[in-house]
Amino acid sequence: MWKYEKRLQFPVNIKNPNATLAQAIMSQYGGPDGELGASMRYLSQRYSMPYREVAAILTDIGTEELAHLEMVSTIVHQLTRNLSMEEIEESGFANYYVDHTVGVWPMAAGGIPFNSCEFQSKGDAITDLFENMAAEQKARSTYDNILRLVRDDPDVCEPIKFLRAREVVHFQRFGEALRIVQDKLDSQNFYQFNPCLLYTSDAADEL
Repeated sequence: MWKYEKRLQFPVNIKNPNATLAQAIMSQYGGPDGELGASMRYLSQRYSMPYREVAAILTDIGTEELAHLEMVSTIVHQLTRNLSMEEIEESGFANYYVDHTVGVWPMAAGGIPFNSCEFQSKGDAITDLFENMAAEQKARSTYDNILRLVRDDPDVCEPIKFLRAREVVHFQRFGEALRIVQDKLDSQNFYQFNPCLLYTSDAADEL
């Protein structure tokens, strides 16, 4: 069960609309390394995780990614509100405007719509945690790229810096989770079998 608190995890108060920046930042809403895919990845993987403490980490981080999704969508919304038609046309936002007006819709910066093939839930604890660590590094790299584009607007920079920092923390926590899994396995050859097939666990029942 979730309890929703009606405030953002980090404040977003953008004064100057900029549709060009919005199109870049939108990638962290619905792009290949974005927050939507991250939240779905972790909240799906937790059901097949055989160790209760690692399932809890997946739940915690997956829930936080939903908060990050809300932050990114707020940034995109504030960057595109109150735009004139001239600004929409000059910024290259016209094609998006035709389909969505200024509604927030999950897509990559290159215009590719979000799809669930961008994340995996394999049911193998080792495989899933390695994917998660790679995903957090890719998200961190994407935020680095965004920061290079928004360096002149502190209203945008500060929440993006916060999101980037949390990706680093998540990477570290998944590294800790991987060590927990490895320490619990009978064999040190982690890649010869799927531990979920060898362990009967009720971890998911307590989520």
